[in-house]
Amino acid sequence: MPDLPNPVTLAIPAFVLLVLAEMLVARTRDRTRYCPDDTRTSMLLGLGSTVAGVLSAGLVFALATWVWQFRLFDIGYAWWAFALAFVLDDLAYYWFHRTAHRVRWFWASHVVHHSSQHYNLSTALRQTWTGFFSLAFLFRLPLFLIGFTPAMVFFVASLNLVYQFWIHTETIGRLPRWFEAVMNTPSHHRVHHATNPRYLDRNYAGVFIVWDKLFGTYTAEVDGDRPRYGIVRDLGSFNLLWAAFHEWVGIAKDMWRAPWGAKLGYLLREPGWSHDGSRETSDMIRARWERTQTPGAPAQAGAQGHERGLQ
Repeated sequence: MPDLPNPVTLAIPAFVLLVLAEMLVARTRDRTRYCPDDTRTSMLLGLGSTVAGVLSAGLVFALATWVWQFRLFDIGYAWWAFALAFVLDDLAYYWFHRTAHRVRWFWASHVVHHSSQHYNLSTALRQTWTGFFSLAFLFRLPLFLIGFTPAMVFFVASLNLVYQFWIHTETIGRLPRWFEAVMNTPSHHRVHHATNPRYLDRNYAGVFIVWDKLFGTYTAEVDGDRPRYGIVRDLGSFNLLWAAFHEWVGIAKDMWRAPWGAKLGYLLREPGWSHDGSRETSDMIRARWERTQTPGAPAQAGAQGHERGLQ
């Protein structure tokens, strides 16, 4: 296998420079877009995620190589193979991302990325430390079985992450209609990070927003319903360890307290699920909000009471 570079590692200096540039822009446009404590937490979470990725990379690559030996086809390094791998990897990412919002086990890792109440380029660096533990890499195993080499898959997956960096911003509004129709953009991804009932659990795309349109999870940003960011029950703290592990702690507490027949539900059901109906899932919040709306009326009511699986 060729020794392909890691695009994420190469892009890190550009990430830092762009964060600093956006900070300068925010000072002239809207100082509330950045909070020093929040940005520091995001940066440290990103650093910890990088370290965790380095520590687990060998095991993930070994597993990918083992699965690849059972491949259906021998796919080489032609340009079309990279292009096809990129598209199929983005499809795999869509299903991982959707599952990460619908199954609490995966949400426990992914919630870290959503825990900031600010939406700026530093939020893109706010990543989990427990991705390997939560088995997120399983969603890319089909690509190895098809015949794409591990080196190729990890290369295009890194390109996918690099693309997603720039869409974490409020500095850019809407882009040309043809681009918004096909690609994931800041407008589409602001929806994904929002806690407004209209926007909850929508727009899971990595690069191509067409997946959301195809599978029924797309919602457009509405001018009269400005996104509110974070998780519905915010952390209330900039403590680094709490930000990294709070949902795992919540799962452990819920499983300990739950009756035997409900324990696995707190691990495998959607965030916000409870055996006694005392909490609300995103579907329940959206349904309650929709009942308050009339055609053409502006968005009303927040998401009071929804705890996304943590109590």
